[in-house]
Amino acid sequence: MTTSLRIDEPDHRNRLDHMAQGTLGEPLDRPEGPLKVTGTAAYADEWQPEGLCHGVLVRAAIAKGRVTAVGAEAVAALPGVLAVITDDRLLRHPAQGMAAKAPAQGPDQITYFGQPVVALVVAESFEQARHGAEALQVSYARDDDAVLDLESPDAPVDAPDAKQTARGDLDRAMAEAAHALDVVYRTPGHVSAAMEPHAAIAAWDGGLLTLRGSYQMLRFNRLELADALGVEPDAVRILAPYVGGGFGSKLGISHEAVAAAIAAQQLKRPVSVVLSRQQVFGCTMHRSETRQRIRLAADADGRLIGIGHEALVGNLPGEAFAEPVTQATPFVYGGEHRVTGLRVARLNRTCAGSVRAPGEAVGHTALEGAMDELAEAAGIDPVELRRRNIPPQDPVRGVPFSSHTMARCLDHGAEAFGWHRRQPQPGQVRDGEWLIGLGMASAVRVNMVVEARARVRLTPDGRAEVESDMTDIGTGTYAVLTQIASEMLGLPMDRVTTRLGDTDLPPGSGSGGSFGAASTGTAVFLACEALRRDLCHRLECEEEDLTLKDGMAVAGNRRVALTELLAGQTLAEIGHVTPGAVAKKVRQATYGAYFAEVAVNAVTGEARVRRMHGTFAAGRILNAKTARSQCLGAMVFGIGMALTEELLFDPRHGHMVNHDFAEYHLPVNADVPAIAVDLLEERDPWVNPMQAKGIGELAICGAAAAVTNAIYNACGVRIRHLPATPDKILAGLP
Repeated sequence: MTTSLRIDEPDHRNRLDHMAQGTLGEPLDRPEGPLKVTGTAAYADEWQPEGLCHGVLVRAAIAKGRVTAVGAEAVAALPGVLAVITDDRLLRHPAQGMAAKAPAQGPDQITYFGQPVVALVVAESFEQARHGAEALQVSYARDDDAVLDLESPDAPVDAPDAKQTARGDLDRAMAEAAHALDVVYRTPGHVSAAMEPHAAIAAWDGGLLTLRGSYQMLRFNRLELADALGVEPDAVRILAPYVGGGFGSKLGISHEAVAAAIAAQQLKRPVSVVLSRQQVFGCTMHRSETRQRIRLAADADGRLIGIGHEALVGNLPGEAFAEPVTQATPFVYGGEHRVTGLRVARLNRTCAGSVRAPGEAVGHTALEGAMDELAEAAGIDPVELRRRNIPPQDPVRGVPFSSHTMARCLDHGAEAFGWHRRQPQPGQVRDGEWLIGLGMASAVRVNMVVEARARVRLTPDGRAEVESDMTDIGTGTYAVLTQIASEMLGLPMDRVTTRLGDTDLPPGSGSGGSFGAASTGTAVFLACEALRRDLCHRLECEEEDLTLKDGMAVAGNRRVALTELLAGQTLAEIGHVTPGAVAKKVRQATYGAYFAEVAVNAVTGEARVRRMHGTFAAGRILNAKTARSQCLGAMVFGIGMALTEELLFDPRHGHMVNHDFAEYHLPVNADVPAIAVDLLEERDPWVNPMQAKGIGELAICGAAAAVTNAIYNACGVRIRHLPATPDKILAGLP
C-alpha cells in the first residue's frame, strides 16, 4: 500500500513529540560507521567483478574547435590495450542533475580545454589504459574565438527574464538615502573536491545495464544515463550504496558513467572508468566565478529603503544552469525599492554547476560583506543593523514567513561568542605582530521538500526494514532514516535495517539542495504512520492512543509484543510525499549567524582564523551529531572560501592550472580553529509532518563574510575580491 501526502497545509500535530522510543534527535552513531572505518563498505570502484578491465578518457588540448583525427591504430597495438573506443556520446557535458538532458552539440565539437574527446582507451590494467590514453595522438581544427574571461567584452551574455526583478525606484532611493553603498564583490570559481573521485563500473546482462557509480540523485541519474545511451530507463540499474562525498559534483551523471557503459557493451566485459583527481577538477563541474554589484540605501536609523543585487556568472554555451547568486536577496532583508538581476556569460571553460549551497554560498557572502560596510558607514553595530532589517513578511511576494529565527540566532550567537568585546574601530587590538579583529554575518538558505518515496516493512521477528534509492554522501542518511523508523515504530536502532542507493528500490529525493533528510525522511515517516494504523487495526485502537517502545505495543490496558501482534505476517507500506501549495502560501527558509575572531599578521598580511562560532535553526534536528558535523564541515567550507580557495585558469587557452589538492588550497587542520556550533530548537509546521528542515548547506551561506569582516576589523583592509590572500591584505596595510 502507498500513503501519499501533498503538502498543502501546515501540520500542527507534532506527532514526533509524542513517540516513546527516544532515539530521534539524539547524537547517535552512524549504523554504517563500522563498515566505513574498517574498509568493508564498498565504494564505487572497489567492486571487483570477474573479467574487469579499465578505461581512461582522453581529453582535449584546445579550448574550442573540433576533432579531425584520432590515432587509434597505434594505441590499439600497445600491450594490454583492448580497444580505443570512439563515440559521439562521450562528448556530452555532465548533466546538472534532475534528469536534465545534456546540451546538444555537433559531433567532435570541443568547447573547453580538458573536455573528454571521442576516445576512451580500455586495457587489461589501469596503468596500461592510462599509458594508451597519454600516447593517443588527436588532431584538431582550432577556433580562435574562445572566450575565457568572465568579464571579457567578447563574452556572449544571456539575461534570463525569470532572473530579473525590479520594484520601486532604487536609483531614487540611493540618491535620497542617508547612507548609500554601491560596491562590487567578486568570487572565484570553486570545486566540490569530494574525497572519492568520480567512478563507474558498468556491466551488461543482455540488454540490461548495471552500473555501480558515485552519484547523488539516483532516480534522476537513471534517466540521464538512459538518455545518454539511447536506451529505456527500465534497462538501467544504478547502485550507489556508499558515496564518498559529492557536494553537488555528483548530482548528475558524468563522463565516466557513459564511457564505462559504452565500453562494457562493446567489449562484453565489465569496465571501470575512474577519473583522476586532475580529471575530476577539469572535466566534471565547478562553481562559477561571480561579479556582484550590490547597492544598499538606508535611512538615518540604518533601516534599508532600497537594495540591489546584480550578478554576472559564467557557464558553457547551451547549459541551462546559472549560479543563483541572488536567491535569498529578495527576502532576507527589508527595503521597498529593490532590483535583482542575473546575467550569464558564455565561456569556454569547464561546465559550471552546483557546488555546496549554490546561490547563497557566494551571493549571501557578498551581501553580508556589503552589510558590514553599511554598518560602519551608519555607525551601527553589525548585529543590530541586521536585526533592524529583518522583514515582517516576504518583502517581494507579500506572504508570511513559515517561521523566522534570524533574530534568535543573532542574539544567541552574539552572547555565546562574546561579541560585546568587539572594538568598533579597526586595528585597535594587537597581539605582538598580529592584529586581532572580530567579524560576523548572518546565514540564510532557502528550504525545500521534493518528491520522495520510501518503503518500510515490519517483519514477523519484530524488525523493520527501510528501503529507498536515496543516497548517503557522508551526510548521515543511514542514521537519520533509521532513527525515524526506530522512533515511529518503537524499535531499538539495532532492530532497524536501512537499505539505500539502488534504483530497484522506491525512488527517494536524492541528496542535494539540503532537501534529502526532510523529503525522504517524510516518506519514511508516512510509511511508518501507515504501519502504525495497521497495528492499531489489530489492537482495535486509535493511532494517537498507540504507544510503541522496545518492541512492545501499548494501548489502553493492553500490552502486546510486536511479534505477537504480527502473528507471523510481514506488513509493508510505501510513503510518498510531494511538495504542494505551501510553497505559494508562505516563505520557507533556514537561518543562522556566524561570529569569527581573526588574526592578521601586520608584517606578512597572513590571516588566521582563531575561533569561530555558528548558531543555526533548521527545524527539528533529527540527529544532533550528524547535524553538528554538517555545520562544522560547512563552516570549514566558509574558511576556505574566505582565505584560500580559488580556481585559476590560464588566460591563453583556459587550462585549469591548479587542478589537484596540491595546488587548489583547501583548508587543512592548521587552518581550522576550534569551531563551536549551537543548534536552536525550532518547530515549523509548514515544512512537513516531521517539521525538519535542511541544514547541510545552511552553514556555509555567509560564513566567509564573517571571516573577511573580521579581517577588516583587525586591520582596516576591506576584501571585496575573495579569497583574502596575503597579497591583497598586505597591499592595504599601513
